[in-house]
Amino acid sequence: MMNSTADRIRDVIASSDVVLFMKGVPAAPQCGFSAAVVQILSGLAVPFRGVDVLSDPQIREGIKVFSNWPTIPQLYVKGEFLGGADIVREMFQAGELAALLSDKGIATVST
Repeated sequence: MMNSTADRIRDVIASSDVVLFMKGVPAAPQCGFSAAVVQILSGLAVPFRGVDVLSDPQIREGIKVFSNWPTIPQLYVKGEFLGGADIVREMFQAGELAALLSDKGIATVST
């Protein structure tokens, strides 16, 4: 991965408290896994930035190297990589996602 791509990814992650690297955009996810994470975040009323990796091949491949995680979507909260769709779903179902967001000062419907 080129340094410029890593720098762009860092800038995106730093620009918002909650960032979702996904296929498509929040209003129109292009895969079921991205849609599932969007649905969870939207259900919690969490403001987040969606980054469409399909529109930028460098980001699409670069984010996998950056996080050392092979799949998309990828969720970042306050700069910290949380995981992909399965991890986010498990955290949500266990109540851990809302708790983590609250601990980080991000308001949700359940707080």
